[in-house]
Amino acid sequence: MSTSESPTWPHCAHGADPAADPVGCRGMHVPGHTACLAHLADADRDVYLADLTPGASIDHRGTTFTESLLNALLDALRDPATGYPRLGDARFGSATFEGATVFRLATFEGDAGFTSATFEGAVVFWSATFKRTSGFWSATFEGNAQFWSTTFVEADRVGPLVCAGWVVLSGAKFGGPVTLSFATRRLECRRTRWSSTAEIRLRYATVDFAHAVFEYPLTIAAEPDPFVFADGRQLAEDPFSSTPDPGVRVASLRGVDAAHLVLADLDLSGCLFAGTVHLDQLRLEGSCTFDTAPPAVWRRWPPVRFTERRVLAEEHHWRASQPGTVRGWNVAVLGAGRAGPLQLAPVYRALRKAFEDGKHEPGAADFYYGEMEMRRHADDIPRSERWLLTAYWALSGYGLRASRALAWLGAAMLLTIVLLMAFGLAQDTPKQTATGTVPADGGKVTFEIDKDDPRNPTGNRFTGERFEKALNVTLNSVVFRSSGQDLTTAGTYIEMTSRLTEPVLLGLAVLAVRNRVKR
Repeated sequence: MSTSESPTWPHCAHGADPAADPVGCRGMHVPGHTACLAHLADADRDVYLADLTPGASIDHRGTTFTESLLNALLDALRDPATGYPRLGDARFGSATFEGATVFRLATFEGDAGFTSATFEGAVVFWSATFKRTSGFWSATFEGNAQFWSTTFVEADRVGPLVCAGWVVLSGAKFGGPVTLSFATRRLECRRTRWSSTAEIRLRYATVDFAHAVFEYPLTIAAEPDPFVFADGRQLAEDPFSSTPDPGVRVASLRGVDAAHLVLADLDLSGCLFAGTVHLDQLRLEGSCTFDTAPPAVWRRWPPVRFTERRVLAEEHHWRASQPGTVRGWNVAVLGAGRAGPLQLAPVYRALRKAFEDGKHEPGAADFYYGEMEMRRHADDIPRSERWLLTAYWALSGYGLRASRALAWLGAAMLLTIVLLMAFGLAQDTPKQTATGTVPADGGKVTFEIDKDDPRNPTGNRFTGERFEKALNVTLNSVVFRSSGQDLTTAGTYIEMTSRLTEPVLLGLAVLAVRNRVKR
């Protein structure tokens, strides 16, 4: 609310100055008085607080609360049976809370309104219960906001609000459909439970969703533009004025059942997935990004080049922990745990299926590559299978790297041409000969027609004519055909080998291209 605007409720007006501040204090009148709770005389305040009973409704919109004043109010509403505050309708709209604000084990039995409230210090709703609507529209948290083990029974909307620190909903429970709208640096929802549908729309935030539980569809989405109220006003985001990127990052989904989870336009490059169940049913909408493999790394020997692909953060952590690893892989942060190839292979497999179900074949191909990499490095598979996977990787990148298969095909063809020119082509084309006997009595003449065996080459073997013949034999081998060329014994075996290997390499190249362009 602008400082020049009078509130819509009867307000205290303490400290009003016609020149500097014509409105003065905007605190709601205490019933029966013309001052707010903050500016009420001590004796009158004591009488007012003494008259309050647990479950009473209160209206202190626009009031400035110090820690001691808030604690005095909550003490007056404390239920002697439980020892914890119990409030009816609680209206704190546009109120200012100085210092730490703690609603420990408080129960809000009516509507709880904190619209446009400002919390200047840390905020803790420790095991609080909101039985009806809880409104934090346009609330501003200048410190951390913690909602530990807090229960929202019928809250349909929390926010939009701005928090310069952390919003902690760990252990909170939402009993009905709810929309959460936060512009905050970090949102923690560890072991948070949703018993109905929910939508979480965020800006600037890093989200930790480890071991959260939801029984119905839940959407986590990045909001590209500032939040807008019903009257068209934008939510001010002053704490983030120096942060140009409003993107949202997910830190962890470990322990989550992803069967009902929808992620939209999120940065998953640092997300921990190991331990997530039903990951194959995860829905990814919009532009969800993953981390990538590091670029080419050149060292003395051998040079290393990683093909660009989507990579899980946990593969980065595992590779960075291996002895002799190259630079470029990200080291695990404290608390990230350690997952090896045995744990990551099923994660890649599940994400591959999720991308395939979403008709995103190129993305699915990246996760298939990651799955095969983890299988190749896993210690629990037989050595013979690892050798086979290594060969599959080296020849064609698991059927996904067309350039690699084509390079091997070109090398195999060149080797075949050189070997045929050196050893496989006969010296000359063998000529047919005919031999026979003419009987003296004029009988029939019998001719036996034979062909000389090809002779091994001598002299200059690398000529243009021999190159043309060798190329003809090699090209026919690629398409699994016989050239009909006269070959030496060595040449026959060279052609047989070529007809076996080169069509396989051509097929791997075609398969790789198909996997990249398939929709």
